[in-house]
Formats: sequence, structure tokens, C-alpha cells
Amino acid sequence: MRKSNRWSMVGAGVCVMAALGFAACNSTPTTTPTGPAAVDTRPVDEAAIRSADAAWTKAAESKDVTSFAAVYADNAVLMAPGAPMTSGKDAITKAFTGMSADKNFALSFGPTKIEVAKGGDMAYELGDYSLTMSDKKGKAQTSKGKYVVVWGKQSDGSWKALVDAPTTTTN
Repeated sequence: MRKSNRWSMVGAGVCVMAALGFAACNSTPTTTPTGPAAVDTRPVDEAAIRSADAAWTKAAESKDVTSFAAVYADNAVLMAPGAPMTSGKDAITKAFTGMSADKNFALSFGPTKIEVAKGGDMAYELGDYSLTMSDKKGKAQTSKGKYVVVWGKQSDGSWKALVDAPTTTTN
């Protein structure tokens, strides 16, 4: 009987070990692993957009076509009032080149609100602008209005204008 007791104990030990092994495989960890807490970069992103805006309006005021166009993404869209939609950075550059050649051309703008999405890759801007161009008789004519710009964060971390939509609404 001695032999069978020993094998019984071994068998019982194997069963206990197997049960513990299965329990370990099926157990739920007491702590859930978490990744690093998401950092809210919206204030930094808003500051970057405001900086880009300041350079953009400075380029417009000085008729610096290259710097003005540099703010637009390659696939950007400009939707100016009374004009066909202008698609692509090259077409926008050409349009601005023509506008800035006007002897009375003057453009200034500034944001009244910038809202960066929680995801940190898109933002929109609302603002006011003033545009002076020559009328048909060559006399300076100024229009004021509002605008919306949709910004997109680029792979290098910079912000580019994706959609630029000025309006003639003054309210």
C-alpha cells in the first residue's frame, strides 16, 4: 500500500499544480496597465497658429507672395466671395500674385477665436479682415468682413491652412 499512497500523493500534487496553473492563466490582473496620460497640447498648438497668423498677415501687408503662400497646405482651398473656388497652393499663389499687383491692394486680418480639436491635428479660426482693391475706375475701395480658416497639423508639427473662406458678412 505504500506504493499506492505515494502515487496518490504525486497524483494529487500534479492535480494541485495543474489547478494552480489554470487559475493563474484565467486570473484577472488586479491592476490594468495604462499608457502614458495624454498631454493636452491645445494651448501650444493655438500659440503656434497665432504665430503663423501673425507671419501670414505681415506677408499680406508687405505683398510678400512667397511667404503668404507658404501658410497654405499643398491641397488647400480658397473660397473668396464672388470668385470661383481656388484649389491648390499653386493656384492660390497665382491668385494672390494678381491681387497684390493692384496699386491699391491692402490686406490685413486677425483672429478673434482659434479652437484646436482635442485630437490636436485640426483647428479652426474665426476672424476679421480688411481688403482694399481698386474699383473699375481705379479708385481704392475697402471691404471688411469675417473669415474662417481650417488648419491642419502637418507631419512635421507645423500648421497649414487647409481651407480659407473669407465672407463679406460684417456682423
